[in-house]
Amino acid sequence: MEQIQPMRTHLLIFLCCLSPISGFTQDQKPNIIFILTDDQRWDALGFAGNTMVRTPEMDRLAEEGTYFENAFVTTPICAASRASILTGLYERTHGYTFGQGNIRQPYMDQSYPVKLREAGYYTGFFGKFGVNYPGFSDLFDAGEDYDRNGQFKDRRSYFFKTIGKDTVHLSRYTSQQAVDFIQEAQADQPFMLSLSFSAPHAHDPAELQYFWSPEYDTMYQNLVVPDPKLKEESYFQAQPEYVRTGENRTRWHWRYDTPEKYQHSVKGYYRMISEVDTEIGKIRKALEEKGLAENTVIILMGDNGYFMGERQLAGKWLMYDNSLRVPLIVFDPRKEGGKRVDDFALNIDVPATILDLAGFQAPKIWQGVSLNSPQIAKRKEFLTEHLWQTPLIPPSEAIRTERWKYFRYINDPSHEELYDLSVDPLEINNLASDPAFQNTLMELRKKMEKKILRYLKDKVE
Repeated sequence: MEQIQPMRTHLLIFLCCLSPISGFTQDQKPNIIFILTDDQRWDALGFAGNTMVRTPEMDRLAEEGTYFENAFVTTPICAASRASILTGLYERTHGYTFGQGNIRQPYMDQSYPVKLREAGYYTGFFGKFGVNYPGFSDLFDAGEDYDRNGQFKDRRSYFFKTIGKDTVHLSRYTSQQAVDFIQEAQADQPFMLSLSFSAPHAHDPAELQYFWSPEYDTMYQNLVVPDPKLKEESYFQAQPEYVRTGENRTRWHWRYDTPEKYQHSVKGYYRMISEVDTEIGKIRKALEEKGLAENTVIILMGDNGYFMGERQLAGKWLMYDNSLRVPLIVFDPRKEGGKRVDDFALNIDVPATILDLAGFQAPKIWQGVSLNSPQIAKRKEFLTEHLWQTPLIPPSEAIRTERWKYFRYINDPSHEELYDLSVDPLEINNLASDPAFQNTLMELRKKMEKKILRYLKDKVE
């Protein structure tokens, strides 16, 4: 026995030399790039069947990866949705939205950037962080937080960053930060890069709303955009008074209340998406040139949906699918692509997916699941909510199942809406007052309230 023990010791030393415990090489762990667009609704994508918008790079990611046909956000507003993506939690739990101060530190201590660094990843973030958090500079190994410049009410809101001596569009600037990050990547450490484009978000104070680089001026110039669905006055009048006089209607006047505005706004929205698409192509080219393309997973998602004149409304915030449904693609070059998944996928699933790709378990407090997990097939319903108490937008809450959607306005719970999505996907025929569907309504209401209580219990006091 005395002769065997030293041999074991030498073997252990030898194995440790082969596999250093201090970190992972890029051959062992995939690099991960998470791309978040701002206000890109689910069907503003060629792969989703939109024959007008040109998104060849996004389409290629979908064709070569996994496309989630039923992807939704759990809250249809950028600040709260981004907080949910960071923390893997419902808004009801993390409590963060506009006007709430800083996001709570206990939630950020469990956020995906923190967990990725603990897992040995080199992390970066460039673009719109969108969440008030004083510790941003320490959250990532490299990064810069920027968004549209609110000092300007014209194109300068999007054109104030420079590359060299050239002032460029924010989408161009963000992709250049990504390319630089990739070029500087070290071979002995995997990276996780978060990119948050400000496009295609309109610049709200500006008369023209949408701004793009000059080379996109002629794109879509000969396109005549069809009228939006549900554009008739009756669909607008069916809304409660606080929706008819709220921000959704105000922004409709900004963007869509004349045929000329409508054509300009939709084409501008598409031009901004096409510009992001072009920049994604540059990022993928940088990966190929660095020799990292075959070991880099790319996740693409929108932060919330978007009204484009439906019901004579604009913006997001409401519980209709226009607000809630987003594009979501996971491209993993190590796996067979061309997959379409129709299970419910949520924004809170993104951080769990990132940790799963890195080979680590998600924190127990997270409420999402990995998109690579069979658990998403078991999800038959989910809660979605907009909790910001502001006179501009009525807060609301909903539960969505494979067949049904039920929602109500928090400050007016007597106004309820119920839709049978199997026969009414556009959410036209409100069944809430129909006696034949009262049992369904009450069952869904109870399910929703049960979920609300569950997520409130997870809240850190």
